[in-house]
Amino acid sequence: MRPRSILGEGNSGFAVSRTARRWSIAGWLLGALVLIASAAALLVYTGVYNVAADIPHSSPVYWLLQTTRQRSIAVRARDVAVPPDLDERKRIAFGAAEYHEMCSGCHLAPGMERTEISRGLYPRAPELRRRSQLTPPEEFWVVKHGIKATGMPAWGVTHSDELLWDIVAFLRKLPELTPDQYQALVKSSQKTHEEGMRGMEMDDDSDDQFHQKLH
Repeated sequence: MRPRSILGEGNSGFAVSRTARRWSIAGWLLGALVLIASAAALLVYTGVYNVAADIPHSSPVYWLLQTTRQRSIAVRARDVAVPPDLDERKRIAFGAAEYHEMCSGCHLAPGMERTEISRGLYPRAPELRRRSQLTPPEEFWVVKHGIKATGMPAWGVTHSDELLWDIVAFLRKLPELTPDQYQALVKSSQKTHEEGMRGMEMDDDSDDQFHQKLH
């Protein structure tokens, strides 16, 4: 018989050791995942986490939710095409009337005190008169699709894109307005919210189809 090569035995032992190390790492990772899943399940089913709107999130949870929201909006708004006439006064005036009717109760307006609903919302609705950090495509996406578990509705379910872009056009102007200018712009609109909504009311079947998607 030929003697076994010492070098061959060394390579074989090294391969076995490397395989064992990989399995050990995989085992640790699997164990960690099971531990995290178990802790999450315990947190959910024991009701330890307080979902009350008058109790703020912890800092880590707040960071996680805020970062997730910001990245989700940015990614999905990336391909939204902005109309070329956002600076048109007529569009801004229409948007002012819509904003006053649909948005001011939560997001407020120049010269407006915080409302009962805005005081009770958590996370707190941003006061848009202080200027939004979102781009026009991101604003449109949020207005149209809403944001889960924030109180922000998906206005695209009941409103046309054209009307929602009117609101975005107004939002770009809002931080520059004084209380008097805001009221004058709202009153200058050539159509009321009700007039803008004509022909866009959802029938019961359409409303049912939308809510079926949520379950």
